[in-house]
Amino acid sequence: MKQGQGNKGPSEKDILAALSTVEDPELRRDIVSLGMIRDLQVSGGKVAFKFVLATPASPARNELQHRAEEAVRAVPGVESVEVKTDASARAHSRPGPPLPVKGVRNIIAVASNKGGVGKSTVAVNLAVALAKHGARVGLLDADLTGPNIPTMVGLRHGCQAETGLMPVMCYGVKVVSIGFLLQPGMPMIWRGPLIGNSVRQLLHELPWAAGGELDYLIIDLPPGTSDAPLSMAQEAPIAGVVIVTTPQSVSLEDATKAVTMFEKLNVPVFGIIENMSYFLCPHCGERTEIFGYGGAQEAAKKLGLDFLGEVPLDAQVRVSSDEGVPIVEREPDSPVAKVFMLIAERIAARTSVQGFSEATGTK
Repeated sequence: MKQGQGNKGPSEKDILAALSTVEDPELRRDIVSLGMIRDLQVSGGKVAFKFVLATPASPARNELQHRAEEAVRAVPGVESVEVKTDASARAHSRPGPPLPVKGVRNIIAVASNKGGVGKSTVAVNLAVALAKHGARVGLLDADLTGPNIPTMVGLRHGCQAETGLMPVMCYGVKVVSIGFLLQPGMPMIWRGPLIGNSVRQLLHELPWAAGGELDYLIIDLPPGTSDAPLSMAQEAPIAGVVIVTTPQSVSLEDATKAVTMFEKLNVPVFGIIENMSYFLCPHCGERTEIFGYGGAQEAAKKLGLDFLGEVPLDAQVRVSSDEGVPIVEREPDSPVAKVFMLIAERIAARTSVQGFSEATGTK
């Protein structure tokens, strides 16, 4: 850091004092104490610094940068302000087992208590959305007996049958699925111990760090409370889990079972996503609540969880999945893609809060 000369301009102390008045809305601490201000340089009336966000997908990115600039400009003697923005996701860490996954800062699981709610579609689009926000992202298909992620990202089942399983870059995301080893239609019939061993290998024996450490690894869990989610919780320090459900009144019962399981496993639940929430007519824009309304939101309220968002029912989502191009990539300006981008921001913010709380011992 370089100090201003004489009385020609403000001091570093003046600038830091001004910046300390800006608070991160998620972490509820000022940006100076959070270590977000780096490489501060003060030369006369010229001020330059790097503003490092807690996550590349911060929903407050533009607001915080604007407030930081305005706070500095208000300091007497400041003539110009140069800000470079960067982001560094805080690594999730928890004392004791399970062991961290090498090259992965945060693991986020996407789960549901039953099939057919569009969980894998949500997982794929959230991963791509986080990548579009500038994060380094991986996607692990942990549904070992019914993998369908390959189809959703446009890769052929069995494409790595001869070469061995390795992450494949798709739409800016490192993707791994046991489906890369299985020919179409081939069933995977495994008992619990085999599933546990396979989960361990997928997490700890693949080069997730190749090409750079991942900010987020999204894990698409199989539905229910079976061996795979249990093994995943035992083998990886999961930062948090997102529950996907639908609007029906039975959502409360289904969400409660999933939440209870993860609470018993000491895995934080970030919140609930309501998929197929409503239908927007592509011709007139009228909203129709085909499966009812509010079930997931009410479940979140009763369980004391965040309601992360409602994803509309859109035929183009199905088309995109069948064609192997996630809707966030295929139609980024569509209403459903914008919802996924917003939910991705909320999850990234929740991950930052969780990591900060664990690191500082606060709640």
